[in-house]
Amino acid sequence: MSVKHQVENQTKKFKKFFGLLGPGLTTGAADDDPSGIATYSQTGAQFGYGQLWTALYMLPFMTAVQEACARIGMVTGKGLTGVIKEHYSKKILYSSVGLVVIANTINIGADIGAMAAAAQLIIPADIVILMLFFTVSILTLEVFTSYRVYSKVLKWLALSLLAYPLTAFIIDQPWKEILKASIVPHFEFSFNFLFIITGVFGTTITPYMFFWQASQEVEEENERGLIQDGKPNIGWRHIHAMRKDNSIGMVISEFTTWCIILVGGTVLHSAHITDINTAADAAKALEPLVQSFPNSGLISKIIFATGIIGLGLLAVPVLSGSASYAVSEALNWNASLNLKFARAKGFYMVIIISTLIGLCMNFIGINPVKALVYTAVLNGVAAVPLLFLIIRISASERIMGEFKSRWLSKSLLWATFMFIAAASIAMFFTI
Repeated sequence: MSVKHQVENQTKKFKKFFGLLGPGLTTGAADDDPSGIATYSQTGAQFGYGQLWTALYMLPFMTAVQEACARIGMVTGKGLTGVIKEHYSKKILYSSVGLVVIANTINIGADIGAMAAAAQLIIPADIVILMLFFTVSILTLEVFTSYRVYSKVLKWLALSLLAYPLTAFIIDQPWKEILKASIVPHFEFSFNFLFIITGVFGTTITPYMFFWQASQEVEEENERGLIQDGKPNIGWRHIHAMRKDNSIGMVISEFTTWCIILVGGTVLHSAHITDINTAADAAKALEPLVQSFPNSGLISKIIFATGIIGLGLLAVPVLSGSASYAVSEALNWNASLNLKFARAKGFYMVIIISTLIGLCMNFIGINPVKALVYTAVLNGVAAVPLLFLIIRISASERIMGEFKSRWLSKSLLWATFMFIAAASIAMFFTI
């Protein structure tokens, strides 16, 4: 076989593999949003390697939760809100929608503020101007770009996560200590420890991911013509393909989480930086990546700012989009990123309004970096009742038919629910 044919075959294989990746990769990458980076950096700075084990132990739980959400969307041809509306009371419906809208809107505000604060590290512009610029850019992308183009943009933005793994593996590390900390859980019954670990859980297994991935699986089915007369025409091969996409996305997400905590522990905690108050504090974690270069401090700030901005551009549309899917399905509005604005005004207005409210939250005087951590904790608390609903729906034969959860899925989902609920309760108990 000629070199040309070998290259062509490898290119085809790469395209086939990348084509397999969809909502799972996007959701996994969006999970490491600015809120995630801030929370993971803070736990590394504050507790060193003390919470490094969470990345490994959360992986099967995170994968199980997102697989259940994706399966619900694929099997029913509806987002989570549509399924809840059909099978549960209005009280449960509106409570679920309210939780995700409130949590997402606060998260949007924190992410926009963090993007602007990160941009100020390299651009001498007023933070208000930067926040307005990012808000307008995100809304333009989400409202006026087709889903086919938009989803491709989201996939490539995921590459901005590479800065932390690169840093983790080019600096000298106490690998024996790290391996032990990654496998053996360490726990402290104190408010500070429980507060941060609730934030770690909340930014890893987070409400907006539940709604987004279920709705995006429906979008994918519509794109591929798998929904006929309102019912998906799928088989186990479609479920298996979804599980591959989901597993790859979650592994990448949790590996990145592990790297962020690791870099925070090695670089920040070791330098006695235990409290991250500004974007510049967080950017110091990446200085070892470029320490041999002139102006390494500036270069590390550029890399950090690029990552935060790239992930913010990825995460904010996911946050506003998942909130809009929830509201639109509850109110029987057209809901799709494939529709033009004129055909889905309500859907796009929720996206616009939630993003603008999030923007306005930055003017009440909250530290943008601290706000990211507080948002993660809020997500951890809000996830508990939503997880209960996901467990019930995914295991229901009446709703899911032959694709209902089996024993492994149910075991992991219940363990996730109990673990996050226990952490939230313990945190409040120690206040």
